[in-house]
Amino acid sequence: MKQQPRPDLQPIRTNDTATILVGTTLWLVALIVLLIARPEETRWLWTCAAGFGLGLFGLAYIRRRDRRP
Repeated sequence: MKQQPRPDLQPIRTNDTATILVGTTLWLVALIVLLIARPEETRWLWTCAAGFGLGLFGLAYIRRRDRRP
């Protein structure tokens, strides 16, 4: 008995802007917490700052992509 070929899967529709916004907000919260805690090592401050900055870049990128026809 020959099997029927499976139909192609459709991509899942997601809200990319909301996902990136949540991640960016979490990086900002972590940065604020670390600024209050004043760690001796600044590596974590720079990691949070980079995550926040890249999140802002991601938001701009996604919004620009979504405006395209």
